[in-house]
Amino acid sequence: MTVDCGPVFAQHFGAKAQNLDEPVKEYLLEILSAQTDHETSTAEDRVINTLAMFLHNCNVFKEESEAIESVTALMQLLHKKKIIPEAKEQSNTLAAPVQLGKLYERSMRETQQLGVATSFTQGLVDVNTNEDLNWEEKRQQAKLERKRKKEEEKKQALLDEFDDYLAQRGITSSQQAVKIHHTEGIKGSQDIRCTNIHINMGKLVLLDGTDLIITSGKRFGLVGRNGVGKTTLLRYLADGELEGVSPYLQILHIEQEYAGDDRTVLEAVLDTDVERTTLLKEEVELLEGTGMNPDEVGKRLAEVYERLEEIDAHGAEAKACSILHGLSFDQDMLKMKTSQLSGGWRMRVSLARALYISPDVLLLDEPTNHLDLHALVWLEHTLINWNKTLVVVSHSRTFLNAVCTDIIHYSDKKLTYYKGDYDMFEKTRYEKLKNLERSREAQEKHRAHMQAFVDRWRYNAKKATMAQSRLKAIQKLEFIPAVAEDPSFQFKIPEPEPCAPPYIQVIDVTFGYRKDKILFHDVNLGIDNDSRIALVGANGSGKSTFMNVIAEDLDPIEGRIVKNGKCRIARFTQHHVDTLTLQGTAIEEMQKRFPKADPAQLRSHLGSMGLGGEKALQPIYTLSGGQKSRIAFAILTFIKPHLLLLDEPTNHLDIDTVDALIDAINCYKGGILLISHDEHLINSVVDEIWVCGDGELNKYEGTFREYKKGLVKLMNKK
Repeated sequence: MTVDCGPVFAQHFGAKAQNLDEPVKEYLLEILSAQTDHETSTAEDRVINTLAMFLHNCNVFKEESEAIESVTALMQLLHKKKIIPEAKEQSNTLAAPVQLGKLYERSMRETQQLGVATSFTQGLVDVNTNEDLNWEEKRQQAKLERKRKKEEEKKQALLDEFDDYLAQRGITSSQQAVKIHHTEGIKGSQDIRCTNIHINMGKLVLLDGTDLIITSGKRFGLVGRNGVGKTTLLRYLADGELEGVSPYLQILHIEQEYAGDDRTVLEAVLDTDVERTTLLKEEVELLEGTGMNPDEVGKRLAEVYERLEEIDAHGAEAKACSILHGLSFDQDMLKMKTSQLSGGWRMRVSLARALYISPDVLLLDEPTNHLDLHALVWLEHTLINWNKTLVVVSHSRTFLNAVCTDIIHYSDKKLTYYKGDYDMFEKTRYEKLKNLERSREAQEKHRAHMQAFVDRWRYNAKKATMAQSRLKAIQKLEFIPAVAEDPSFQFKIPEPEPCAPPYIQVIDVTFGYRKDKILFHDVNLGIDNDSRIALVGANGSGKSTFMNVIAEDLDPIEGRIVKNGKCRIARFTQHHVDTLTLQGTAIEEMQKRFPKADPAQLRSHLGSMGLGGEKALQPIYTLSGGQKSRIAFAILTFIKPHLLLLDEPTNHLDIDTVDALIDAINCYKGGILLISHDEHLINSVVDEIWVCGDGELNKYEGTFREYKKGLVKLMNKK
């Protein structure tokens, strides 16, 4: 039986392990885990060399010798802790007695087949030396091998041709986030058709014998539960790991935030157009050049100007500014260094670069997580008019309904395709499952009826023939499997004991970080046990700041906050993951927060959040973003709060979990103050909408849909 080496691995390498991608880390831990069992272990020097090679190639260690030394120390530590047992002496036990006579006879037959003459075998025998492979099979194998080599050479020729195509524009194929100007069109098919895909992560099978079919020009929504492998599939597609993708297709996967540097926000976007930057630099050099042949300079300048015109170089800055303004960057922020931005804003820079590059296939992984409502509305409008191929993973059904033309459902290690938006997918899938279940039930009744006839008459001489015929018919029936639906998930927020209202009274409150920059003033608001309030507005308008004032983390400049002393308040923030100890487990995190609580009670509470069984004992860094969010929910609801302050609670949750959260909030017997841009969540749980912006915080007299329509109208006017 193998043992998990994850905690010792994390303790030994510490911060250095953060340079490893999760798939690599899981693979290395699988190797170490195999060493804990004699049945699966291998030579220790091979294990050390393998781990050291990965750590060196992933830049955890600069020198391979340093990596070998560190891995050797790790193995010694695992031996010391008796996680990896000492190697046993190798001995082979015979499965059965050895019969020397039969061995001699077999040896003689093999000698004859090889055509060797001995004192016992006179003459030579010319026969096929491989009893399992005749000459026709050998010929077919050779033919297949030649075909395989030919296909590999053809593929490599295409890759070399594409590298030459990029090199003419000053771009290398290793630079993925660059703008490529296809002025002559794209060679080959722009569709993606990858058949019989198998994707594994260690022992975990993510996809097993399924097809990935992405038609050019369509906008696909990739949906599925947290942890099934949606992001991994996008990585494989972007990294060229799947067969069936033209090397001429530029596929760009936006997953991580932009690494901040000294470039401004605008420069970070414009610098993706390497060809434009190179041509503009050459233009300056030609105009300033001395000692050059004027005729050659003039000729080259004409070529440079012609190419700049072809790629619309002079309109590039206006296009980049338009994208950045749509994502809520103001004029001052365009001039800021990217190193000065927070992680959320750097994520927007990555998104802006991708939209500016306009790749042939754009892969977006939860693009709405770091956007305010204004930016979300703009992004929806932009992607609706996207004329290239798009694949998007999102937890927002409203966003998927607005953007997608097709849905890919990732479930049970397979990909299933549906026409239409997300609502159409749910309806079609429900009808499909219902019809499948009806067919299965009808077949079972038919099978049972025929089986009853067979059981009754199979031994009757007169009807035995009929019974035998029915039995053959039963065997020929096509098997219809039982419908395997995704297991439903439920949140359960514990009900607090009664507490007399009001919970919170906001009286004439004014706040600003500077007196000349007030975020909101003269706010009056009451929060009770039945309050369901949403705060909406642009990023930086003061929504989270107002929540900080409510939670008494900030003091108002004027006015006061009156809080019921018996009211318990729990708060969920956007940065909940930063507060978790990633090397520990969910149960350890709960015990750290509530040391006096009964461990069984903590386990039960985690189970009510969908973190029961082994999930509660896994290191937190191995859990998905949605599962980490559930730990945060478990922590804040364990105290049975009377009032929940929720700041973007749906980030990283899948659609089913968002639905479960909606059900939990609607059943909750306490007050809710919510910050969110998720239209489905707000429409489902909120009674009041307060708009923050322009130095004010006022109640909006209308629905969220009406508020969103107003934003769209305002955007169209601009």
